[in-house]
Amino acid sequence: MELFTPELGLIFWMFVAFGVLFFVLAKWGWPAILKMIEDRADLIDKGVEYAQSAKSQLDNARLEAQKYIDEARRQQAEMLRDADRMKTQIIEEARQAATVEAQKVMDAAKVSIQQERREAELRIHDEVSRFSLEIAEKVVRQQMAENGAQKKLVNSLLDEIEKQN
Repeated sequence: MELFTPELGLIFWMFVAFGVLFFVLAKWGWPAILKMIEDRADLIDKGVEYAQSAKSQLDNARLEAQKYIDEARRQQAEMLRDADRMKTQIIEEARQAATVEAQKVMDAAKVSIQQERREAELRIHDEVSRFSLEIAEKVVRQQMAENGAQKKLVNSLLDEIEKQN
């Protein structure tokens, strides 16, 4: 059993080695390990702060984006209303212009019809006059074919001239 029971010298040197190791670790090892743990904790804290900052910036960006979207929708609705008003105005102006143009065309047509009617009346009047003269000429020739009728006509014309003077 000697293998399992250590001697006093072995125990002493084990305590000395443990003490030296403990001293070296306490002097240089633990501070380095604690510094790395603190650095890691700081890095994690900074990461959490960065994530919170990024989250708040994202929330702000979402709110701002929503404002822009709402403003764009409002502007779109306003543009559509303006376009509708302009469409209505253009249609109304076109109707008015068409009405004015139609009235001008109708007035021009009336004037043209009146002129053509007058010209037709003048032509008819000229033709009626011409036909009347031709008929009168034929009637007078027929009546003047006799000598007595010619003398009678000349005497009546002379009587009329004397009465007028």
